[in-house]
Amino acid sequence: MAMESKVGFVVACIVIVFMLLSQEGQGMLIAKHCPSPTSQPPAISPSPTPQPIKFPMYGVTPGSLHPQECPDRCAGRCSATAYKKPCMFFCQKCCEKCLCVPPGTYGNKQFCPCYNDWKTKRGGPKCP
Repeated sequence: MAMESKVGFVVACIVIVFMLLSQEGQGMLIAKHCPSPTSQPPAISPSPTPQPIKFPMYGVTPGSLHPQECPDRCAGRCSATAYKKPCMFFCQKCCEKCLCVPPGTYGNKQFCPCYNDWKTKRGGPKCP
């Protein structure tokens, strides 16, 4: 009789396991507990030079740029003009003095007061 009860117990266990695995959503439960072979952390390649942290107002507020960053910022500022050479010349001159370039290709000078307040002899804006 002991043998029959052991066989019955094993059969009952197999039936319960089968019922649990056949229920809907059970595959999700198993997938959550088993790591997938493709989920490896991405390889991090070492950067040759550290890049400055780009905050939303970085380069826009007075004194937030380094002089070597002016050409790239001015290239963006002067990208929509037909007069690229004079725009780049004056933008870089203003950037070197103010260490900021307003965002966008036109206007927004309120973000960089130095850039906005520097005027020509005639009183017009010096910085593009």
